[in-house]
Amino acid sequence: MSRAEDVLTLARKAGVMVATAESCTGGMVAAALTDIPGSSDAFDRGFITYSNQAKVDMLQVDPALIAARGAVSSEVAAAMAIGALAASDATISVSVTGVAGPGGTATKPEGLVWFGVAQHGQAVQTFRQDFGTIGRPNVRSAARDYALGLLIDGLTRLPAK
Repeated sequence: MSRAEDVLTLARKAGVMVATAESCTGGMVAAALTDIPGSSDAFDRGFITYSNQAKVDMLQVDPALIAARGAVSSEVAAAMAIGALAASDATISVSVTGVAGPGGTATKPEGLVWFGVAQHGQAVQTFRQDFGTIGRPNVRSAARDYALGLLIDGLTRLPAK
């Protein structure tokens, strides 16, 4: 089974819905889930918030937070995951924000991606991955797979329905 199939199977067993909030992956996590027939019983919705304004408008990320920490940060990844949970019927959400490349800066290089996982009744968690200069398509695919893995980890801890 693929990671996306595992996410859906675990969500179904727990009787919960999943949501995504994506920036640098541009909806690849949601696409992996919705590529599977019948996913609508476990996948609620995905937010593609590529621009900073989209993060503010769709996920209620504080523009002052983006200005202070930057869109590629632990704090914004957390706010995105919380916003996706609040704006959906999901029990768990994952967020992705990063620098797919090419380019980047000394402090936020190509391949740097932050992830957030939010679940009702739990503190939001963030995770940093540096995928390196493996090229834009590879960073995006690696980020998609990592996000699916985070959902699997979170869903594994939920009790079965």
